[in-house]
Amino acid sequence: MIWVEFAVSAILIVIAAIKLAEYGDVIAIRTRLGGLFIGTLLMAGATSLPELLTSINAIDQNVPNLMVGNIYGSSMFNMALLGILGLIHRRSGILRRVATTHALTASLAILLTGASIFFLEAKLGVTLGWLGVDSLVVIGIYLAGTNIIHQGNKGAAPPPEPSEQELEELIPLSRAGFGFAIATLALVVITPVLVSSSAGIAEETGISTGFVGVALVGIVTSLPEVVTTIAAARLGAVDLAVGNLFGSNVFNIFILGITDIFYLDGSFFELISPVMSLSGMIALLMTTVALIGNQARVHYRFLGVDSDALIILVIYVLGLYFLYSEGLVG
Repeated sequence: MIWVEFAVSAILIVIAAIKLAEYGDVIAIRTRLGGLFIGTLLMAGATSLPELLTSINAIDQNVPNLMVGNIYGSSMFNMALLGILGLIHRRSGILRRVATTHALTASLAILLTGASIFFLEAKLGVTLGWLGVDSLVVIGIYLAGTNIIHQGNKGAAPPPEPSEQELEELIPLSRAGFGFAIATLALVVITPVLVSSSAGIAEETGISTGFVGVALVGIVTSLPEVVTTIAAARLGAVDLAVGNLFGSNVFNIFILGITDIFYLDGSFFELISPVMSLSGMIALLMTTVALIGNQARVHYRFLGVDSDALIILVIYVLGLYFLYSEGLVG
């Protein structure tokens, strides 16, 4: 029964998140925000809302390792998807086709992930009010880093304005706003079921909540990014596909920081088992390989496959095996 609850809640969350992204896209276009930074924030928040709500509910249900596993597992899966795209576009070398400006976003993801791993291990225990200084530092790095990226993109050409025909094909703004609100409400209602069923699976199988977060919940909450990435890649917009994945990893760690706002008993980093940093290190390794692949001008192949894409996927598979064999504490 617990597996049925997990499967049904996972399917409903994916559907709601996809609809959220679709309605958010219409809102961005209808309000002429699509080409502005706020439009990007709207879409990033829409596709990352499952991770945020899962994190809040995991803290509320006292399974903090599930929350961290979800965040790091989502980042791992995003990079694995980047590796899969590399296999699909193996003749062109997708990481070398896209703009090297993605290196800034990837570097920010690495910096944030590294900082979060440090705080998981350090257990500073220093707070300002009810917020941990470690969480505030993570939030500060995110805000400063995204501002640098925004400033660096100011000179870039804005996306083309939608044609009148494209606007006519879109649903009205009022309907999009209503749909966005309903999809958000659905996520708020369903996410607690996903978290409780995930914790139940961990208890029933004897697997830690941390590993369930990495291997199951992290994938489920990343599926909206999968849909967005595949759609962009099919249209040939590989820059958008790669940027979405790197950007999602940045936003994931930001979520890790702002979750502390909802934990009122000090820094939630104190609650998390240090062994969870292993999953963060795997995400860090995968993102670093992707960054090197983006910057390297040399194109190495192994059995006709891009070496960087293959390495990313190998790290993901071996990483999951390692985390399972090490038995992340729950």
